[in-house]
Amino acid sequence: MSNPILERAASNGVSLEMRGAVAVVSLRRPAKRNALNDALVEALRDVFQNLPADARAAVIQGEGDHFCAGLDLSELKERNAGEGMHHSRGWHVALDAVQFGRVPVIAALHGAVVGGGLELASASHIRVADESTFYALPEGTRGIFVGGGGSVRVPKLIGVARMTDMMLTGRVYNAQDGERLGFAQYLVPQGQALDKAIELATRIATNAPLTNYALMHALPRIAEQPADHGLFTEALMASIAQSAPEAKERVRAFLEGKAAKVQKSS
Repeated sequence: MSNPILERAASNGVSLEMRGAVAVVSLRRPAKRNALNDALVEALRDVFQNLPADARAAVIQGEGDHFCAGLDLSELKERNAGEGMHHSRGWHVALDAVQFGRVPVIAALHGAVVGGGLELASASHIRVADESTFYALPEGTRGIFVGGGGSVRVPKLIGVARMTDMMLTGRVYNAQDGERLGFAQYLVPQGQALDKAIELATRIATNAPLTNYALMHALPRIAEQPADHGLFTEALMASIAQSAPEAKERVRAFLEGKAAKVQKSS
């Protein structure tokens, strides 16, 4: 059955394809290095707010040679302060739909992960980069400021000092340094990021949905809370998660020797 919301999103440069329980969301402006314009950002919002009911995890990737080269500066309009604020807040809604949606999101990164592209990547829960990936925040050298949530999300990955340096100097990090600093959790050979992201998403999709949801929604909030508040939130979330029927089945399977034990990775 056709979905007019997803069809409209596809016409604005964002497509969705189901691969089993994994929703693969693709940025489709390769001629523009998948640069973000308002229509594409709104399409991202609509896709992540309307994922199919059978989606248990999602992957976001960019078609062509780059994940996303940031804001499409050709569409940058002169706005007054109020208009600029509302424009930025619209981007916040879209990227919040990625970070605080229904399912975990893995970003498959390659080529440029720049400006708004890095803001988008930082809204995902796991990032897989291939060896062609490079990271930059050129807004500072172009007389503008991040507006898609980067000032909140990026420092949580690499720290305030490194983000400040990137914006003041235009510093660019390669894939190897980016993985070491925390931009990505996985680094794979060139051309393999999407396959690895789908592999991870397929595994994540088998988790108990309520546990996945807790990791997406409770864990980042606990990290922002004072310790005593965080511990109380943790206790509440733990009690809710373990009460789910699926959790009880998984614990029973483990106790009965039917579930695999944790093994040292090779």
